[in-house]
Amino acid sequence: MAEALLVALVFAIFARTWVVQAFKIPTGSMEENLLVGDHILVNKFVYGPSLGPIEGSLLPLRRVRRGDVVVFKFPEDPARDFIKRCVGLPGDEVDLVDKVLHINGRVVDEPYTFLSDPDVYPESPFVPEYYRKRDNFGPFVVPPGNYFCLGDNRDNSHDSRFWGPVPSEYVKGRALMVYWSIERPALQTRAEAESWWRVGPFDLPVLLSSIRWERTFRLVR
Repeated sequence: MAEALLVALVFAIFARTWVVQAFKIPTGSMEENLLVGDHILVNKFVYGPSLGPIEGSLLPLRRVRRGDVVVFKFPEDPARDFIKRCVGLPGDEVDLVDKVLHINGRVVDEPYTFLSDPDVYPESPFVPEYYRKRDNFGPFVVPPGNYFCLGDNRDNSHDSRFWGPVPSEYVKGRALMVYWSIERPALQTRAEAESWWRVGPFDLPVLLSSIRWERTFRLVR
């Protein structure tokens, strides 16, 4: 029995380290694609290094592509994990003009982008830097070994426009699927917000009514 438990523990640690990891969406920077309270599975195997051309052809491994939703270590604080969409690969020229993304001089079709603010701020010294970078950024050439990542909620995302590109070694995996999603109600105090996630047995009806059942097993696009 102890041996079976040990094997299961080793397998679980191996799977979490190299194959798949759970991740909770903490902010609205990826709305309306990923919502606060979405719990997702991250494929940590897909970007893994292959041992050679034979292994690379047999195993489902590949490099990060434009449009991938990736989880990575935050460059300014590697202890924290961020989730954004990769829009620029090494060598790409990224340019944001009046909220419209251009890659290598071409407009990018972004059906997943959510714009919450109808105002467009010009690139002017009289406009606060945050709004200038938010709506007009670049041109910026992505350095070798890095990726340029933006939030789908383009008007409300702290991303590569503000802290730079993501080193390839910081990328942990690709967002795969929402396995559970819960909508936290509007709460008045920080204590209420913190206690909401510690649902007790007598709060089960409240918990069940807050689950977004329609998002269960939804693939991340």
